[in-house]
Amino acid sequence: MDIATVGGMALGLFLVVGPILISSTGIGPFIDVPSFMIVIGGMFAALMITYPMKTVKAIVPITMKTFFGATPEFVPLYKSITEMAAVARRDGILALEEKIANLENDFLKRGLQMMVDGNPPEVISAILSKDISNMEDRHLVGNSVYKNMGGYAPAFGMVGTLIGLIQMLQDLSDPNALGVGMATALITTLYGAFFANLFFIPMAGKLFERSGEEALMKKMLLEGVLSIHAGDSPRIVGDKMLVYMTPAERAEVTEEEG
Repeated sequence: MDIATVGGMALGLFLVVGPILISSTGIGPFIDVPSFMIVIGGMFAALMITYPMKTVKAIVPITMKTFFGATPEFVPLYKSITEMAAVARRDGILALEEKIANLENDFLKRGLQMMVDGNPPEVISAILSKDISNMEDRHLVGNSVYKNMGGYAPAFGMVGTLIGLIQMLQDLSDPNALGVGMATALITTLYGAFFANLFFIPMAGKLFERSGEEALMKKMLLEGVLSIHAGDSPRIVGDKMLVYMTPAERAEVTEEEG
């Protein structure tokens, strides 16, 4: 589970709900079921108009990716590829076939298997590059879903506020009721802004970050496979992959290599 996502949401809830709970009014005035229905229901209705049903149904697995998606670890993959490069340099490319089955990364396994099968480097590059491009397109859809949720929620919050104001202005005979009516009308705006800025927009950002990390990792793996295919030494293979890593990861590699 991604601690940053869970911790950020928990902290946001604490900082917003905490002051409400300790205030003199309490949480009661901030709970309004019709307002919640307008904001959340209207938002999902707009999503169903924007996207096909299969995309709307995918919201749950997309959401799980923000909570349980792991950040790619570049250093272990670097080690795996440099070890493969050493074996290929010493025993030939065909010697890698026994080791491919033990790899956990499917993208790397696919690239090495294509190399062992005798495919030319331009074919391997074209196929795996297309794989990366298609992955980015799929992730872009998930990112746009949450970005639109972050836009629809405040919009329907405003719709709910306008509905409440219209209902309030229908009867101005009781001035004491105007304050209560205004407060109720503004709750939908609060709901829309709250859900958009604490959940939907940040989760869109997390999905964008996850996609970028995964794409960078796959580009590094592709570079490593093509370098092995070209017959480069393990040192050159490693140097080509280091450019995809952060300074901290490069320092870790340097330290472990002594």
